[in-house]
Amino acid sequence: MTVKQLSIFVENRPGRLSSITRLLGDNKIDIRAMSIADTKDFGILRLIVNDADKALEVLKSNDFSVIITEVIAIGIDDNPGGLAGAMETLYKNNVSIEYMYAFISKTENIAYVIFRVENNDAAAVALKNQGYKILTAEEIYDM
Repeated sequence: MTVKQLSIFVENRPGRLSSITRLLGDNKIDIRAMSIADTKDFGILRLIVNDADKALEVLKSNDFSVIITEVIAIGIDDNPGGLAGAMETLYKNNVSIEYMYAFISKTENIAYVIFRVENNDAAAVALKNQGYKILTAEEIYDM
């Protein structure tokens, strides 16, 4: 089970994030989670949205450089050590994490984490075997 994530190349100049978020909003695309990593000249904006295919089409038609990447989303107990258990599970199963980010949930005591790993299938099996809930795309999009 994976979730579609948009990765958008963004020039590091005023108004670029505003134009992306306005474009998505005007097209009724809801942002569910986001992360941005930047350098002096550019950034990579990573988004989980309610309709990744529509967002891809809208952004590309407006000359943004964007790709879709499959990622894994899990729910973990929102308490000290909750994330550590998931990290240990991936480590013990030789799954390398390329990057990750978390987002706020409407559910009390649950934190949600997005992982980009080298092997989605191996990560999903390992995490599921340890009792972690692997979220479906629909669960994420409906939050």
